[in-house]
This record gives sequence, C-alpha cells and structure tokens, in this order.
Amino acid sequence: MKVAALALLLLLPSMARAATTDEIFAVYARGDYEQAAKLGEASHTAPGLAIAARAVLADEVLRDKPCMPCLLRAEKLSRQAIALDPHYAFGQVWLAVSLGYQSRILGPIRARLKDTPNQSKVALNLAFSADSANAYTISALGGWHIEVVRAGGAFLANHVYGATEAQGISLFDAAVRTDPANVAVHYQIALSLAGFDVVKYRSRVVMELRAAASNVPNTSYEKKIQTRATELLGLLNQGAHDAFESRVRKYQGFPD
Repeated sequence: MKVAALALLLLLPSMARAATTDEIFAVYARGDYEQAAKLGEASHTAPGLAIAARAVLADEVLRDKPCMPCLLRAEKLSRQAIALDPHYAFGQVWLAVSLGYQSRILGPIRARLKDTPNQSKVALNLAFSADSANAYTISALGGWHIEVVRAGGAFLANHVYGATEAQGISLFDAAVRTDPANVAVHYQIALSLAGFDVVKYRSRVVMELRAAASNVPNTSYEKKIQTRATELLGLLNQGAHDAFESRVRKYQGFPD
C-alpha cells in the first residue's frame, strides 16, 4: 500500500504538468480539436493559446453551417495569445482569420461598424512584421486584400483601407513561393479567388486546387480540405457553375 501511494505521489507532478506546444499541436493535427483547445488554453502560453484558436477555427470551418459562438471563442483565444506575446505571428493570424469569418456572417455594413476589416489588417501587418517568412501570414494578408475589394469595390477598398487586387495577387504568389507544398495555403488561395472572380482567375483557381489536392497533408484538417479541393475541382471541370459557386460560398463561411 505504501509503495502504491508513493508511486501515485511521484506521478502527480507529471499528471499536473501542462502540455508542451508540440504535444498540443499533435492533438490538433490528429483532429481532436476540442481537446487541443482545452490543452492550449490550459498551457497559458502564446503558442498554446494560438493552437487552441487554430483548433476552434478548424472545427468551425469544417461544420456544415457557420458558427458565430465558435468564431468568438477563437477570437478570444487569439487575443489571449496576443496579450502574452504580441509578436507571436500565429496569434495575430488566427485573430485576423476569426474576424474575417465573423465579417462574412455579419455582412459588410455591420462588419465595418465593428471595424473588423481594420482590426484584421492591423493584426496581419503585425504578424508580417514578426515573421515575414510565414506562408500563413502572407496568404492571409493576400486574402484580406481580395476580400476587402470583393466586399467594398476597388475604389472604396483602396480609399478606405488601402486594399488592392494587385497586392492580394502579389501576396498569394509570395505565399506559394515561401511554402509550395502547403495544402492549406493553396486551398485558401483557390477559395479566395474563386469567390472573387472565378472567370478572371479560373486557371489560377484550377492550379491552386490541384496543388491542394495533390500535396501531402500534414494534419487531419488538411486531409478534410483536400476532399473539398477535389470536389470543387470536379465541379469546375464539369461546368457546374451554380453548384461550384454555392460550394465556394459555403466553404468560405457565408450563411445560407
């Protein structure tokens, strides 16, 4: 009995030990998003909280319908990561992503009243300053330019926010050069351009979807979006334009 009690006492410190960043990411990578979120929150570190936000976002993106409470939770976790380390790029990136998805639910007028486009821009600029070689940061910043132009038109987007279509494309190019095998980056570029102007950027959308579908996935999330990339590519090649546009809007997080 005494030996068993001693063994339990020795185990207690390790049982109470917070998970490391690598351990939290491993849980996220295998697709256990709620557990990854809980471990990341319990870590009380910027990287852990950023992974927690990423996990909540992954779960939200893969749902059939947009989930505003999920996005608000991801925003909260991102802001907690930023409070601990404002120079940790992923905290800023996932904040911008969560705000971007919220904007699609709110619509352009309510999003502008909440200043979400500008908050996203500030977060992504800080992320880029902290880590200019981060492909997620670069592609997200490119997506911000394209989304603001799509929502407000070229003149207002440039006049109010300094967003331009040309800068968005340039950043997409840079993201692909930075990490050419990144499934998620290729997929997000394809989705962004498909929602913006699929006629103008058809060849680029096809190229990015093919890259997303053919590169090696590193996480459960990437495996899931590869299925979506293959589906979208099939609809585009079949000429099923209405079905393609409907799927793009759904996967971008717009409400029905």
